[in-house]
Amino acid sequence: MAGRALKPVGAPTRGTTNPNRLRRVDRWLARDPAVTRLLRRADAPLVVDLGYGASPVTTVEMARWLRSVRRDVRVLGLELDAERVAVAQAAVDKPWLDFRRGGFELAGTRPVLVRAFNVLRQYDEAEVPGAWSLMLDAMAPGGLLVEGTCDEIGRLSTWVAVGHDGPRTLTLSVHLASLERPSTVAERLPKALIHRNVPGERVHELLSALDVCWATAAPHQNFGVRARWAHTVHLLTGRGWPVLNRPSRWRLGELTVPWSAVAPSDRGLVP
Repeated sequence: MAGRALKPVGAPTRGTTNPNRLRRVDRWLARDPAVTRLLRRADAPLVVDLGYGASPVTTVEMARWLRSVRRDVRVLGLELDAERVAVAQAAVDKPWLDFRRGGFELAGTRPVLVRAFNVLRQYDEAEVPGAWSLMLDAMAPGGLLVEGTCDEIGRLSTWVAVGHDGPRTLTLSVHLASLERPSTVAERLPKALIHRNVPGERVHELLSALDVCWATAAPHQNFGVRARWAHTVHLLTGRGWPVLNRPSRWRLGELTVPWSAVAPSDRGLVP
């Protein structure tokens, strides 16, 4: 996993982490057709987990999920804090897993896939495009950045899939058994959208429509909360929203839409 030495770029995260906190995005990474196709076609694929926090547990978990797709996937956890890197290196001894100091410059590596979770949440919205560009410029051609946010125990999670051509999709993933209403996920939107949950913005329209469909689907609760969510998304598609993922994913509490469906109304900051 050698790469040219570069000065780490970015600001340290709080380091908060918990086992299975990122299970929702891990599951998506290991099952999404675009991601699995990318991993299977790559020559000796390298994946970077950026800003893994005070413990390497979520990086280890991601590596296990991705190695179910391809056994020779190598995973590199990057952190700005040298002490966190030392802790991770001492705790994990796997030939396909490594930890190093690094930030948005990706420590001089050329990964095909980067996961950056709960990293940009502490930045200003205006800094998002620059951070995306730094990571994408360092990645291999055709690579994919998955950048998002979740709550402390991983029950509310959202992420954007970003390619060299710009942001492509937004995914919402929620723990259905504890969900009161879909718009609760607004507090965990990616930085590019979290301040856009206001009237006149598309992401606000999406979440408002989801709430209405969720309420309408209440009778389906008799068949279980998964059935209610699946019917909620079905109703959403009937309202003209371009849902991308399949009903089998809906039942997991997932919803994926094209970025164009939720992109900020002013495109000056985020494409």
